[in-house]
Amino acid sequence: MYGERRKRSVFEIVREYMERLDAWADELLESPEHPSWDVQSCCLEPLCDISVTADEVVVTADLPYAQPETIVVEAVEDNLIEISAKIKRKVRFGDFGITHRKGEFSSFRSRARIPMPVETDRMKIHFKRGILEVHLSRKKGHRVKIE
Repeated sequence: MYGERRKRSVFEIVREYMERLDAWADELLESPEHPSWDVQSCCLEPLCDISVTADEVVVTADLPYAQPETIVVEAVEDNLIEISAKIKRKVRFGDFGITHRKGEFSSFRSRARIPMPVETDRMKIHFKRGILEVHLSRKKGHRVKIE
């Protein structure tokens, strides 16, 4: 009986397929990916970047066509800030070359989770040419635990 293979039943093949499908679905649901728009509230989520230096955390947000007088940056929690602003003109999906969706946007809104303790009451905000920079001083005396 050398080289003889055991035949698998259809039920075993379907069970293995379903297990792989469940694992793939779980992986997709755990993904931090989400749409960068909300048609219901007419908001776009701007591109954001968080960089950490020895003295501060800098959050950078891309806010093209934002009305500077409407920009609001507020600390929602100790480690979470929210950025919002109105857009000078309405933006539609068609402006991005997307033809299979409908909707228009009139504001930006984003939340940025800060990776370490900062002093949110001393934040400094700069806005120039559509780029918003939020400078947050790091709290003194906090050490990062390395495992």
